[in-house]
Amino acid sequence: MSGSSETANISSLGKGDTLHQQVLASFPLCHMTEEDLIQNPQFCKLLATLAQHVDQTGLTAPLKTELDKAEKKLQIQKLQWLRSESLHRGLQEMIQNHCVRKHHATVPPDQNMFYETMERCLLVAQCVRQLDPSNTTNQDQPSVLGLTPQLVMELMPSEKNVQSLKQGLPRQLEKHLKEKCLSLLSYHQPEWEHESEGLKMAKLSHLSAQLDKEKKRAESLKETCRENTVLLQRQTELYLTELTKCIQLLQSFILNHRLKIQTDLDRKKLDYFEGKCELILQKIKAEMVEIQLDTYTPDSISAHRKIREKLESELKACKAEKQSVELKLASFEILGKDFEALAEEYCRLRQEMEMKNWALKEFTQYND
Repeated sequence: MSGSSETANISSLGKGDTLHQQVLASFPLCHMTEEDLIQNPQFCKLLATLAQHVDQTGLTAPLKTELDKAEKKLQIQKLQWLRSESLHRGLQEMIQNHCVRKHHATVPPDQNMFYETMERCLLVAQCVRQLDPSNTTNQDQPSVLGLTPQLVMELMPSEKNVQSLKQGLPRQLEKHLKEKCLSLLSYHQPEWEHESEGLKMAKLSHLSAQLDKEKKRAESLKETCRENTVLLQRQTELYLTELTKCIQLLQSFILNHRLKIQTDLDRKKLDYFEGKCELILQKIKAEMVEIQLDTYTPDSISAHRKIREKLESELKACKAEKQSVELKLASFEILGKDFEALAEEYCRLRQEMEMKNWALKEFTQYND
């Protein structure tokens, strides 16, 4: 029953190219191509079944729910930490700004006392936290320099100064945060730098939503860029595969064309050698007739020797060309019937050359 239900679920996903596209979309993190799924149909069915139980990241539904709860809890704790950390850094910035102003101008005594009290409170709180960082700390562990949180707390400023700090701190902190927000607004939108404070505050109330919108847009563009990168990689692989096939097909076409052209060229060469041999034979016959008509004078004998040397050199050249053609013909024996026709032509040419060799031999004997 389970096998039939899984088969029905796979059938409901799609068939052929549709199923392959759905499997690739269900597992975007796997570097697979449609050709891989075509070559492995059983693996494709397995992935199609698995896609009904897990999401695109490979997590099951219960595990995804637990992960979402853990992420929400982490977000709450992170938000609390960010609030306390932002407050702590804001107070430190206020102390640093006060130190800078104190070096460049005279500061009223009450303001100087206010920031000194704040700095001491921050130092004492930081030391207490270092001595007792959490509630799960082992109480029997050795202390640092024999100090305890209670001893450090004795270094707190006087109660009067602390109460004065608590009263004036919200106002000073609000002023400091307001200056930072306006500075951030001027950095984000420089054209608002010279506007009135009321318009800046109105614009500042929408700055958080605008920054969140721009952040989401940037994340969306980043995700789109990642998807385009994966798509480009797949298209590149397909392009290289098709290009390889085209190159192989082109190489086969070039080889076949070269074999056909080579056969025609060899046939033309044989025709050329045949005509050349005919001319040489006619030339030999004509010169033999002239020799019979000439008298045997020293000049005629010298001329005959030159003719003989010329004929011998031409004969050597013909033999060399004949050997070259024989080598080329040997490489084309695989052509079957086409080669038989060429072989018959070669035999005929060889017989004619033997006749010409005989004529040259007779001419040499007659000359001697």
